[in-house]
Amino acid sequence: MFAKVLIANRGAIACRILRTLRAMGIGSVAVFSDADAGSAHVALADEAVRIGPPPAAESYLDVAAILAAAEATGAEAIHPGYGFLSENAAFAEACAARGIAFIGPTPDNIRAFGLKHTARDLAAAQGVPLAPGTDLLSDEAAAVEAAARIGYPVILKATAGGGVIGMRVCADETD
Repeated sequence: MFAKVLIANRGAIACRILRTLRAMGIGSVAVFSDADAGSAHVALADEAVRIGPPPAAESYLDVAAILAAAEATGAEAIHPGYGFLSENAAFAEACAARGIAFIGPTPDNIRAFGLKHTARDLAAAQGVPLAPGTDLLSDEAAAVEAAARIGYPVILKATAGGGVIGMRVCADETD
């Protein structure tokens, strides 16, 4: 069990993690950008560390700042929440290199499941039931054929898109 965990996220997800840590008797560290200094997750945490200006690229995605905050506060682990650095294999490796536990998948798992088509292949190989779908589509004609076979509406998803990036609902062949 960890004595102290840094949450490398903000908002509702950080608050949920903070409440869980408190219920488990584990100390917590919040990180925040200048824009989030007065946010609920900062107030809920046992400690809070400023990691940069408002742009996420200069704060919540700043690996060096987050690792420095963990080291400065004695956090033994980092919980990335979701989004931001949660799917960043290099960040998980950087945590390990500093002796800080990464609460999440291994770097190899992050890489394997980061691309939707390889994640689907891995799940299928293990017998995991899958929603109707396809392998990686090569062109528009293949997408139209697959959608006709599956049945509309379908969702067309970019293999490397995270969250809803690269996702489109297609109600018919024209879409």
